[in-house]
Amino acid sequence: MNPQILVTYATKHGATAEIAEKIGELLRQEELSVDVLPVKQVKDLAPYSAVILGSAVYVGRWRKEAVKFLEANEQALADRDVWLFSSGPTGEGDPVELLQGWSFPEAQQPIANRIQPHEIVVFHGVLEIDELNFLEKRMIKMVKAPAGDFRDWQGITTWATAVANTLKEPVS
Repeated sequence: MNPQILVTYATKHGATAEIAEKIGELLRQEELSVDVLPVKQVKDLAPYSAVILGSAVYVGRWRKEAVKFLEANEQALADRDVWLFSSGPTGEGDPVELLQGWSFPEAQQPIANRIQPHEIVVFHGVLEIDELNFLEKRMIKMVKAPAGDFRDWQGITTWATAVANTLKEPVS
């Protein structure tokens, strides 16, 4: 029996949505059944045996709608295979190093500990200055974040393929 997988995400400018769509596409290429939806559109986790949840990161925080989803669905997620991802840092190098060791929002870490996801990863993000409001532009200028698209599509592909391989393993 082919498990039903949910890839769900919270995004502000669309970069995290594009990562989620790519993950969904790669899982489908591995002949897995996948739905890709924004967290606000997910009404019921009952059909899904696995969930991949991702959020854009701003100032070390997940988007509010991703946090609400995580909190509201903690018990259901604890009963499923779960992977968590964040997207956000820009620049060259390891995304966790760019975030000074940050890999998941501290405030939500206790929930992640109870859910026990297979993995928590951080992907590079996108920073398009033209899409930012005045306050965001000031903040970016203060932290000197590099602008551009720094997503590592090969890294995302490798990660999604590993997730697919785990999901296709026979249950013992």
